[in-house]
Amino acid sequence: MFYWLMKYVVIGPLVKAVFRPWIVGRERVPASGAAILASNHLSFADSIFLPLLLDRPMSFLAKSDYFTGRGLKGWATKVFMKGTGQIPIDRSGGKASEASLNTGLQILGRGDLLGIYPEGTRSPDGRLYRGRTGLARMALEAKVPVIPVVMVDTDVVMPIGHSVPRIGRVGVLVGEPLDFSRYEGMENDRYILRSVTDEIMIALQRLGAQEYDDVYASTVKDRLPQAASKRR
Repeated sequence: MFYWLMKYVVIGPLVKAVFRPWIVGRERVPASGAAILASNHLSFADSIFLPLLLDRPMSFLAKSDYFTGRGLKGWATKVFMKGTGQIPIDRSGGKASEASLNTGLQILGRGDLLGIYPEGTRSPDGRLYRGRTGLARMALEAKVPVIPVVMVDTDVVMPIGHSVPRIGRVGVLVGEPLDFSRYEGMENDRYILRSVTDEIMIALQRLGAQEYDDVYASTVKDRLPQAASKRR
């Protein structure tokens, strides 16, 4: 109910009126059943516009820091994240990564849509970077299709480091679903996971024509000044 109110009454109409977002390929998202939407990640705004333009509810795995802020701003951020279907996860690695995987599998097990950013963090410069294999493992374990999604110009509307958006149009491109059933039972093979992940990243690159750099975005961020304070 809260998700519905935020999408169709509180946030949705205002965002659509101001930013006039567009989408191509919406029909490629199944009307029912579980699927993973694997998206490039340009901006904090990605997690706002993609759910807004789909007919079905969806959830994103979001870093837990968004849910633990203090004061009025922290409360407002927490309410907003929950209202847009975001699920808090710990991204510190180790056991936290396993817990994130299990959370994603629970969502898919209910037959819902799950959004994941395979790069693991926002692109620091608009390029597409090497994907993390957790997405592949989740897709193989859950036995669900992966739908490539490309966000367009969200980094122009909400650049990294900005808290106030700029007025502009953003878009979403939805690609053909990817079927990895040929790898059933191989979710613990790291070579298979890398192959599946690379296939997803190739689909994203072809769909959005982003320049691709075969390194992790987090590695690039670590080389930037004040990277630690800006990482998302």
